[in-house]
Amino acid sequence: MFLYTAAAIMEAWSEYSDSWNPTVYRMYIVLAASLVGFLGLGTLYLAARRRIWGHAYLVFILLCMAAFFVGVFTVTLDSSKLVPGITVGGQGLGPSLSFPRVMSLPLNITGSLFLFGGALYSIWRFLRRREFAYRVWANVLIALGAGLLAFVGSRARIGSTAGLYPAEMAGAALMLAGFLLAGTLEKGRRVARARRKDSVGG
Repeated sequence: MFLYTAAAIMEAWSEYSDSWNPTVYRMYIVLAASLVGFLGLGTLYLAARRRIWGHAYLVFILLCMAAFFVGVFTVTLDSSKLVPGITVGGQGLGPSLSFPRVMSLPLNITGSLFLFGGALYSIWRFLRRREFAYRVWANVLIALGAGLLAFVGSRARIGSTAGLYPAEMAGAALMLAGFLLAGTLEKGRRVARARRKDSVGG
């Protein structure tokens, strides 16, 4: 949420000032591209039995971000692409697969896989237990939000940026709703305990 907020503030500032400050843009593009990676990291920490996998992926994300930051602060920006009020994505950095723009791929692809895959794993895990039905629906919302972010992010990379910001907002809202609905496992455990007491009492 911090990364999303920071990127949104930078987008708003570009429209307010009617220009993309080169330094602001360089910081913005790395933070915006890293968002999905950190969402995937959170899912990995929640879903993996051993925290070492989350630690390893965190190191991977930080290394990718470091390379990305070095690249964006050394590349010559294409100022013709930095138009305020228009979704520019990474176009100011150069062609799609050029460095440093290509650094968004390992962050977005792996993050999307962990985020979407983690939601599907949780759906499968809780689907057979009625007391955790709320977790199933929570993860459906998270999977829908992750899928939407992955879809619009992929379209943006090939130059189709129409509706990117509203779609990102909708995707983030879906995931937030899912995380809030998921709550804790204690809610389901209370239902299970109450059901056992009813069956014993009956």
